[in-house]
Amino acid sequence: MKTMDPDMIRKIDNVLDRVKEPESNLSVAELGIVRKFRYNESRRSLYIFTENYGSPKACCYLITKLLESETLSRLKKELKTEFPDLAVRFV
Repeated sequence: MKTMDPDMIRKIDNVLDRVKEPESNLSVAELGIVRKFRYNESRRSLYIFTENYGSPKACCYLITKLLESETLSRLKKELKTEFPDLAVRFV
């Protein structure tokens, strides 16, 4: 694995600030759902490690998972826009 260059880190930080969770309108950076990124140059891949967020209560679980899915989908789309030559993968 290669260390990310400062420009790549800046772009990732911008995406994390730009992508919002639709219900709260908080950014992915504010929510803290991304734990870390890894870049594999030989595979041309950017790996995203995430944390679950929200309430584990049964009544809220489905809504939370739908919001999480939508938010991560938006995140992936924005990362693919910033890094069109890389595969973006959630781990």
